[in-house]
Amino acid sequence: MTQSDPSALHLEWRTLQHDHEGHEKVAFACKLLAVVLTAQFTFFALPLVLTVPLLLCVWVVEAMVRTVQGRLGARIARLEQLIADGAPDSAAGQLHSEWLAGRSGALRLLREYGASALKPTVIFPYPVLLVLLAWLAMPA
Repeated sequence: MTQSDPSALHLEWRTLQHDHEGHEKVAFACKLLAVVLTAQFTFFALPLVLTVPLLLCVWVVEAMVRTVQGRLGARIARLEQLIADGAPDSAAGQLHSEWLAGRSGALRLLREYGASALKPTVIFPYPVLLVLLAWLAMPA
């Protein structure tokens, strides 16, 4: 492969790798938003009844982002194997076809999101922030 003529597999790898890193940035933004929401509750008396559901929504969004990122990571690993094996370019562009072939329904998808939400890299800082909110909301 030359720099001027990358294969379809290499192009897909590069695109998905870029997207994978983009998902990392979105996940970080979710964590930052969660901290900002908690700070707004603390410093600007944002109602707890509004803050907690928003915080939980941000947590769910991050779990969904991480789930999609995991799918991209799995396809990237598959592409690396295909490239190493010298697979033809016709093996490129199969991200959604492979995912749809293994998809078994809405409940499994919800379980994937739930499993993502409980991973250590996702779960932090949400429980800490929720406990902090509960503590700050207690009457003095």
